Amino acid sequence: MTDPRFYTVAGPFTLGELAKITGADIAEGVNSDARYSDVAPLSEAGPDDISFLDNKKYVNDFTKTKAGAVIVHPDLASKAPDGLALLLSQEPYRGYARIANAFYPVREVQTAESDAASIDETAVIGEGCQIASGVVIGPDVEIGKQCVIGANTVICKGVVVGDACSIGSSVTLQYCQIGDNAIIHTGVRIGQDGFGFAMGAEGHVKVPQLGRVIIGDDVEIGANSTIDRGTGPDTEIGSGTKIDNLVQLGHNVKLGRSCILVSQSGVSGSTVLGDFVVVGGQVGIAGHLTIGSGVQIAAKSGVMRDIEPGGKVGGYPAKPFTQWMRSLALIDKLVKTRGK
Repeated sequence: MTDPRFYTVAGPFTLGELAKITGADIAEGVNSDARYSDVAPLSEAGPDDISFLDNKKYVNDFTKTKAGAVIVHPDLASKAPDGLALLLSQEPYRGYARIANAFYPVREVQTAESDAASIDETAVIGEGCQIASGVVIGPDVEIGKQCVIGANTVICKGVVVGDACSIGSSVTLQYCQIGDNAIIHTGVRIGQDGFGFAMGAEGHVKVPQLGRVIIGDDVEIGANSTIDRGTGPDTEIGSGTKIDNLVQLGHNVKLGRSCILVSQSGVSGSTVLGDFVVVGGQVGIAGHLTIGSGVQIAAKSGVMRDIEPGGKVGGYPAKPFTQWMRSLALIDKLVKTRGK
């Protein structure tokens, strides 16, 4: 259950209101005027809570839940305990996300500017921003309206931040432009030098990194992730992309719209990912590759070649998923045979 010291719940909401928020259907015979006060997991929910079932692994919890209502796929509705109110949805997890956002909306930003912040006189700060202690904002910076900037963050010369952005503590932003509604978590580094050297026997000559990082709207970047600026072309992050903690993106990388990159993955310089690409945890992608739209890459894979749109790959080096599974099965069979 949520801790009221950290979270403020809205509501309550009627089941009819929640159905409208999610686009779900109310199961037959259920009271649409019943009111619910919070969201909770199936195993912890009480009669005033609404929960969800999206993964079949939790069907047992569903059959025993004390929740007042659950949003669930129609195929699993028959397993509900007697008396449980159901919202029927083809996408119950997405529906739950909308319900949770209704109960826990983003707090309205209260205008505040710490006396301990250092803001250059040429910086432009939008209305309603909240700037914490120790923040440094350099010359010619532009910050949009209703932004929150955490303690000890540094925003360097010329950086542009859009409206309604949340920037965590101890973040460094340089050589970058960020769209609206971005969430940048604690410790993120954006716009530092890309790793570029002209190598030779007499020593390695540093290549000037003369590009920027361009980030679209509704992008989220997890804690301690790093995004290098381009060498001349820009590094680009498409709108709607979500990046987990501890992700590294090299110079000139281009991510399309609504990509997902999971923790400890890395994309080497000048590689291009299309739209809606999913990169699992601890994946390494070599440089100068093209990964098509809709590609899915399994965790801990090593990608060394281009991948056609819609491909599903895994392994090291990465190969089509079915081929990878056959390889693993063959290796397992060989090991068992030799062990006899």
